Amino acid sequence: MKLLSLLLTTLLLTGCAGGGVTTQSENGFVSGTGTALSIKASERKTAPAISGELLMGGNKTLATGKVKVINIWASWCAPCRAEAPLLQEFSVQYPEVQFAGILTRDNISSAKSFYENFKITYPTFIDDSLLIGFKGSLIPNAIPTTLIIDKNNKVAVRISGEVTVAGLRELLDKVLAEK
Repeated sequence: MKLLSLLLTTLLLTGCAGGGVTTQSENGFVSGTGTALSIKASERKTAPAISGELLMGGNKTLATGKVKVINIWASWCAPCRAEAPLLQEFSVQYPEVQFAGILTRDNISSAKSFYENFKITYPTFIDDSLLIGFKGSLIPNAIPTTLIIDKNNKVAVRISGEVTVAGLRELLDKVLAEK
């Protein structure tokens, strides 16, 4: 399991998705430019089951049949701090969508402080090996990365880097409107 986590961390750090959407920062992590990649419904790959231990205690399994927004974050990541209020607000504005976070490369006490500081109400999973399940699809390639998963549990969108209000709203509304 540790080897898998190490492999995933290496992938996140190297920004293996390419396409010029990631940059190396002075903080030693790959940050994206906020570039979104959308996949046609007919070409989407199935998302992994997202289940496990939560940052604030307990366990959860995300339901299938609902649109999901999954944000990969860390408390030390400046773009993660910048987008946290927006993601929280969207989770309230879109109650029909399941929002969740996946914590990566962070310690629990710092992450809990982040969570409380930004008054996050959606769950965050603490096992970043969940990210390995996205292999063969739109694997998270930067910190932060936000994935939109459609009603059929297929990965529809990957945003590499900080989300914006207009960008997230447009992409989320498009996926929600799909039959």
